[in-house]
Amino acid sequence: MAVRTAPADAYRLISDPPALTRFTEEAHRARWLDGARPATVGSRFRGYNRNGVRRWNTTCRVTDAERDRRFAYEVTATPLRIPISRWQYDIEPTAEGCEVTETSWLRAPLWFIPFAILITGVFDRMSANNANIATTLGRVKAHLEAGR
Repeated sequence: MAVRTAPADAYRLISDPPALTRFTEEAHRARWLDGARPATVGSRFRGYNRNGVRRWNTTCRVTDAERDRRFAYEVTATPLRIPISRWQYDIEPTAEGCEVTETSWLRAPLWFIPFAILITGVFDRMSANNANIATTLGRVKAHLEAGR
């Protein structure tokens, strides 16, 4: 999504999960673990998610923290100890500001999917993620451009 803001401004928001949750659909709160802040590779945060009355949390580990260019993390569902998804934000400078791309990959083992559906109430995770990404990026764009 094209955003009329400096890549540094976009990165500052995107790489701060507690701040970013103000603009997301399912994630409604996040907090850094182990005193992490700012985001560096290996930093962890807890994500608190909701869908209607359903609530669940995840533990996330930063895998990419390339200032003004890329922020990414892998998600582990509690109590599993294996990553079930990856989220990545890429920022490319443009003449007008920057292009922000949010991408998610599902990595959950097949046996876990019925449990995920039961926990989250989401039957088609990829479609839900794509819709949520569009909403999040629209809100981020509006926020960053309003601050200009």
